[in-house]
Amino acid sequence: MKTATPSPSDITGLVLAGGRGSRMQGADKGLVEWRGEALAARALRRLRPQVGQIAINANRHHPIYAGWQVPVWPDADESFAGPLAGMLAGLTHCGTDWLATVPCDSPLFPDDLVARLAASARDASASLAMATAAGQAQPVFLLLHKSLRGALAQALAEGEHRVRRWAASQGAAMADFEDASAFANANTAQELAALPWRP
Repeated sequence: MKTATPSPSDITGLVLAGGRGSRMQGADKGLVEWRGEALAARALRRLRPQVGQIAINANRHHPIYAGWQVPVWPDADESFAGPLAGMLAGLTHCGTDWLATVPCDSPLFPDDLVARLAASARDASASLAMATAAGQAQPVFLLLHKSLRGALAQALAEGEHRVRRWAASQGAAMADFEDASAFANANTAQELAALPWRP
């Protein structure tokens, strides 16, 4: 039996911008500009219409991000433990039942991303849904129920850092998207420059 589909008002959107940016010479990728707009600002703009509330996970330059008038939720410590640590920060602070996460360095993600993740979670009666594109997992594009906070905290404490492996252990539902290019990410300045333009 299917459960109800989470509505946008039930979901907080979180832009993950807490990485080291090691392949961009240590730059804070969220603040790197693409087509005249900071990557994290673009992600916030694209995600905002899809959710009820929105926030950003950042571990540097907090005053800059806070100036964008969104909550800034850093990781629990300063070890730059990766996306799972950012997700845990989101589950710790969000006031909604669900959390949707996107990375700051994939500026082309679909405008129906969250709705389709929510539908997949509903269809599978799952507490976690992951995007896939043309059959390829896109593990940082997730919808997570707040009940997963304890399991995620335990996994991190045990040294787990692989999003895909942890999501699989929690029975993640899959939401498949045909356009793999919508999930293109930029780890280097060259990759960023090569991304095709979309509004």
